This record gives sequence, structure tokens and C-alpha cells, in this order.
Amino acid sequence: MTPSAVSQAIHDVADQFTVEVARTPARLEECHRLRYEAHRLDHRFPAGHNGFECDEFDDHAEHIVLLSRHSGTVTGTARLVLPLPESPGDSFPLQQVCRAPLPVDMPINSTADVSCFALSQDRSFNTATLMRLGLVQGLIRVSCDFGLTHWCAIMEPTLLRLFGMTGLHFSPIGPLVDYHGPGQPCYNSIACLLSGVCKERPPIWEYLIGNSGWPARQRISGN
Repeated sequence: MTPSAVSQAIHDVADQFTVEVARTPARLEECHRLRYEAHRLDHRFPAGHNGFECDEFDDHAEHIVLLSRHSGTVTGTARLVLPLPESPGDSFPLQQVCRAPLPVDMPINSTADVSCFALSQDRSFNTATLMRLGLVQGLIRVSCDFGLTHWCAIMEPTLLRLFGMTGLHFSPIGPLVDYHGPGQPCYNSIACLLSGVCKERPPIWEYLIGNSGWPARQRISGN
């Protein structure tokens, strides 16, 4: 897609969806139901229970939702698992399965685990990609609220490539691991992620930064 086409596509998606943090019981229930529906069709994941999908990390996570402006329903979700001050070494799924040593430049106390991307079905490739970017915008907003500097993840290789196409480049931590199927442990600083998007996909960078609260001095420098 040309830069003008990307800008128009982002504009269209922004007109259709809004990004929020799920903090009410009703919104959280919608998150878990959507995750259940998405994972039920993906046999790599447990199907959940009684129409809900959740795990032990949800108790210390912030949940992002993408809402349809037309219907008000949740059409996408992702979560940011926060570090546990009392037990930082047991904060993230990555710490349980990654066989390689964690990078020395990944400060656990200001790192969060990005996971559980789920979208409602029947979306085109381009729309689904931009919907995920809407969720990333929400993750940036929450990261600013909590003073986070880095993200880590166990990311499906396909999703890792899709994010790379938008300028979001994660660095691998060791080899693939078995986490509901093949997953790549990875990380990067949020500033470096945004710097890559700024250089490669300026319209996407403008969308991700919009209303995020990300410090202006870090928006381009990558520091």
C-alpha cells in the first residue's frame, strides 16, 4: 500500500473503532469471551471454560479493547501483563518457558508482557492488521500510564512478521519455544519500536502516537 493509501485506511479504521482500557467487570467479561471465541477456532490454544478464556496472568494485567463505534461491542482485545513488584522473576509467561537468559538491557520492573491478541472473525487482511495497530495504540497508552519502558512477548512467528511489516521490530531471545504451538520469545524498548515505525511507516507512527501520551522527546530519537 502507498503511504496515502495507508493513511486513508488508518483514517477509515479510526472512524469505525475506538480504543479503550477495560476496567469494568462487563468489559473484562467481553475480553474473555472474545478470547474464547478466537482461541476456540485455533487448536493451538486451550478452548477455555464456559465461554471464557483466561489464565493466572490476567490478575495482574491491563486489558485493551477495540470497540465498534456503531454497535459498541468489543471487536478486538490484547493485554499487557505487568511486573509483580513482590516477585519480578515470576511476572510473565515468557519467564516460564524461555530457555535463553533474559537480556541484561530488559529491566523487569519497567517491562510488560504483550499477549492475547484476539479479533472478531471475518476481517480482511488489511483491516485485521490495522485493528491490531489500534490495540497497540492502547498498549502504548497504558505503558505511559505505568511508566513502562520495554515490552516482551512470546509471539507467533506469523504475528511477528505482520508487526515487522508495519515497522514494529522485536528482537528475539533465543530459539522458538513450545507455547501453545511455536512461539518466539522476543523484546524491545517501546522507544525503539516506535522509532522503527517512524522511519518505515510514518502514517502508522502518527496513528500510534496520537493520544498516547508518549513523551515527545522520545518519539523519534528511540532513546
